[in-house]
Amino acid sequence: MNNKTVINEIYNELLDEKCYHAVHPTGLNIYCMPKKGYSGAYAVFGTNYGSIDTKILNKNGEIEDIPEGTAHFLEHKLFESEDLDAFARYAKTGANANAYTSFDTTCYLFSCTGDFNASLRILLDFVQSPYFTEQTVAKEQGIIGQEITMYKDVADWEVLFNLLRALYHSHPVRIDIAGTTESIAEITAQTLYDCYNNFYNLNNMVLAVAGNADINEILEICDELLKPCEQFKFERKPHDEPEEIVQEYIEEKLSVASPIFSFGYKESFGLPKRSLKDKIATNVLLEMLAGTTSDLYNSLLEQGLINTSFGFEQFTGFGYSATIFSGESKDPHEVARQINAAVKEMREKGVNEEEFDRIRRKLYGRIVMSFNDIDEIANDLVGAHFDKVGMFDDIEIFRSLTTADVKKILDNTMREKFAALSVINPID
Repeated sequence: MNNKTVINEIYNELLDEKCYHAVHPTGLNIYCMPKKGYSGAYAVFGTNYGSIDTKILNKNGEIEDIPEGTAHFLEHKLFESEDLDAFARYAKTGANANAYTSFDTTCYLFSCTGDFNASLRILLDFVQSPYFTEQTVAKEQGIIGQEITMYKDVADWEVLFNLLRALYHSHPVRIDIAGTTESIAEITAQTLYDCYNNFYNLNNMVLAVAGNADINEILEICDELLKPCEQFKFERKPHDEPEEIVQEYIEEKLSVASPIFSFGYKESFGLPKRSLKDKIATNVLLEMLAGTTSDLYNSLLEQGLINTSFGFEQFTGFGYSATIFSGESKDPHEVARQINAAVKEMREKGVNEEEFDRIRRKLYGRIVMSFNDIDEIANDLVGAHFDKVGMFDDIEIFRSLTTADVKKILDNTMREKFAALSVINPID
């Protein structure tokens, strides 16, 4: 039993779910949601550091630029060691391991049905044991360079980043998470160590576990393996990004069967970081506007302007936010025009109370169901921690949400003058 760390129990009566939270003496926040009857467990060890973080504090305490794509590059290299890489170690425990870098975070994870404690030891050990040399960095530059080139031919990926480049002047969200072949060529072993020492600080990290796991056993392993670190010093600052977009239209030709598009509105409301309530209200609004039961969706479908690939998302993080609609269409310009018209009509008519309540209940049900998925739980615990909200806060917000909350979002977002259309057309 861990005697150094206070364990706080967070209980939600409505769901009859418990989550445990502890702050380890090293500064690491630890969350565990045990699930009765589950044989497997899922763990995520994440740092609040992603592709948009292109500055560090150097040894002199000065802000210094780092190459774009460094966070993703570091994620790849951290699995290596002087002896056995992490994947080879996981093979012995039978765990499935992976990692990902997003715009705001980098996370290392595994799932297993066997020896959870052994796999957790591997996770905590390799993430805290960086090993970089100029030779291995040079090798990785070639591998990631090929990855960047490959993604230039992936239409869904390219149409999104073309849109972001049309919306954003200088915010790093406009750059591919992996960087460019030019930017990663500037990365050295020292660059990786400097970034690691800046952001892989336990005070800037979180460990989240869901499934068949015990918080006391987790804390005992943390006592054994976590290494004390200095106070975290770096602070994200908003980028000097103008409200206006760069251009209204951007086009590229690739090997696609028919045109694909991303149509997005650059948002400034609620920045640098939107509140959870605003995010939830936006999700309800988008489902009302363009969900599969909406007039807009069914009208576009009947006209043959979209197919079932059509979708939408709230794309938001630190210092950036966009509302994006995407899919395949024979006439993307007409789809964009009709989306603008539907937004205008909704503003004029107001938020329908009956439709609002139906969508709110539908999305609320999805949230409740998500507590059956240990992968989603663990990743949501990480996201909630970095957003400084509670794991069950969205449940309470959904229950108290009103049409006035949705109207506030409708009044302040999806403004036509801040919209851009990105299209990938077939090669002639």
